[in-house]
Amino acid sequence: MARTKKSSGRKSSGRKSSGRKYSKSAGKSVESAMRRKKSGTLKSGPGGKGGKVKSRKQAIAIGLSEARKKGAKVPRKKAA
Repeated sequence: MARTKKSSGRKSSGRKSSGRKYSKSAGKSVESAMRRKKSGTLKSGPGGKGGKVKSRKQAIAIGLSEARKKGAKVPRKKAA
């Protein structure tokens, strides 16, 4: 006969109660990067010396990395 644990009635999602995963300012950075991508002024590479950014994912990644540099609340990059 297997014993089961009784729950105390409260659900725990495993996440802290801080709420947001990304801060509002991080969202603003991504928004601005997307706008620059649409207008064709968003460049890749250090100091914007690379080519024009064409993919949406790349634009989001650039926006998040800019937010990280500013010190916004953004989860760490996944290790490649």
